[in-house]
Parts: sequence; structure tokens; C-alpha cells
Amino acid sequence: MKIKSQKDFYSGLMFMVVGIAFAWGATTYTIGEGARMGPGYFPLMLGVLLTGLGAFIVFEGVVVETEDGDKVGPWAWRPLVFVIAANLLFGVLLGGLPSIGLPAMGMILAIYGLTIVSALASDEFNLKEVLILATVLAIGSYLAFIVLLKLQFQVWPTFVTA
Repeated sequence: MKIKSQKDFYSGLMFMVVGIAFAWGATTYTIGEGARMGPGYFPLMLGVLLTGLGAFIVFEGVVVETEDGDKVGPWAWRPLVFVIAANLLFGVLLGGLPSIGLPAMGMILAIYGLTIVSALASDEFNLKEVLILATVLAIGSYLAFIVLLKLQFQVWPTFVTA
């Protein structure tokens, strides 16, 4: 078997591994059936679909000829570090870090932090555009989660609302 597109082959394998992990993890919950779904039904179906998608992509990577073999390039460390850091920052800002006495900063500041730090992963960072995007995301999240779904998130830092 000759791999004709390394990018497709390895990305398909990654999808398959994640899909199998989801499906396997879902089997620890009650699955149920289509009419009466249990808590494991959705992750099982998601895992099966992701595994199927991965298998299709692997198949394409082996069958479809590409000009240069679509070699896998070097790791993109900058985007990897900034996106992971943005997600960690979001969690810390949203829930706080009680072990060091950092209070929760609320959903709005967490969204701004997430958007700004993740945008630093790009070579084309533009603060004005990022702030506009963060504002749109913050307003949309507020409307969706607080107003429409009536979820109980802390929206602002405690020192602002107290």
C-alpha cells in the first residue's frame, strides 16, 4: 500500500482514533435506542460518524493521486501554543482559580480573553478586528446562553456586580 497523500492519510487516522475513543467511552453509559436515547447515544453516534469520516479520508489518502504526495510539513508551534493557551485562559477566567485566590471574571471577559489570545496565533493580527469579533461573540453568547436558554453563568466579574 502506497500513501498518495500524507496529509489526508494522517488526518484520517486522527479522526478515526478520536472517533473510536468517543464511541468506546460512550459504551460506559446507557445507550438506549433511537426513540429513547440514553446519555451514551449521542457520543456513540458521534464516534461512529467520526470514525467513518476518518476511514473515508484515509481511503482518499491512499487512492487519490496528488502531485507531490501532500507531505506533512513541520509542526505549527505558534498556533498550537496560542490556541491551547486561549482555551486554558477561557476556563480560568470563566471559573476562576480558587487554589490561588483568583476569582471568576465572568463570561464576557473570558470571551474577550479567548478571542484575543487565539487571534495572536495568526500572522495577520489586527486588534481592531479582533475586538469587533470579541464583541459580537460576547453579545451573541449573552443572548444565547443567558437570555434565551436562561443558564446561570456569571456574566461579569464579582467586583463589577457587587
